[in-house]
Amino acid sequence: MRTALLQSSGRPGSVVENLKVLDEAAGRAAAAGAALLVTPEMFLTGYAIGDDIARLAEPADGACADEIAEIATRHGLAVAYGYPERDGEAVFNSAQLISADGNRLANYRKTHLFGCFEHEHFTSGATPVVQAELNGLRVGIMICYDVEFPENVRAHALAGTDLLVVPTAQMHPFQFVAESVVPVRAFENQMYVAYVNRVGREGEFEFVGLSTLAGPDGVARTRGGRADALLLADADPAFLAASRETNPYLKDRRPGLYGSLV
Repeated sequence: MRTALLQSSGRPGSVVENLKVLDEAAGRAAAAGAALLVTPEMFLTGYAIGDDIARLAEPADGACADEIAEIATRHGLAVAYGYPERDGEAVFNSAQLISADGNRLANYRKTHLFGCFEHEHFTSGATPVVQAELNGLRVGIMICYDVEFPENVRAHALAGTDLLVVPTAQMHPFQFVAESVVPVRAFENQMYVAYVNRVGREGEFEFVGLSTLAGPDGVARTRGGRADALLLADADPAFLAASRETNPYLKDRRPGLYGSLV
């Protein structure tokens, strides 16, 4: 499945402009044969926008979800996007997957909040594994800091995730996560990982780009730089099946030894 990674911070604070950026990127991705477009964390509104996070937050089935469903349908590809989700008084750092025919397939709430900023503005999610079937692949969703916890990604591996999409707002000086940790996660869990980052300075944060789609062999199929980009790479089910057959990590596990982890 050809996957497009939209490495961009869009226009922080402007939902209208970010929908325009998404629409334009979806057109380019579809023309290049992509079946899935993945945005960064909080792409719909911007990340470092302070109290505007709560003001702009919407339910998972809100007006913006409808607009993104229309974009997905018009261009004929699925879209996974980051946004602030309102549920009553709570606001979650969420990511939603909408199919090419406009159906809401999965919605994930970030389970591991990073730093004072996120703890101030968001409530932690409580469901670690969220998945949906898409074009013959089982697609899982995480957000940024979540992928840095090996237990999280292993839970997805045990649940059969083939492609893990990770909308991200990864900042300086932690670029080693994009460069090293993400390919290792893909290898040790035998899956594809699409890690899609913001770029440039936003408030107190400097986002480093370096978006990637890493394969189950630990090799990056594509790698972004530090500027806006639309990256394309394939998640190949046949290669994944062959890799899982020859890599023994999941088969050689001994869960009985791991009780002390919990």
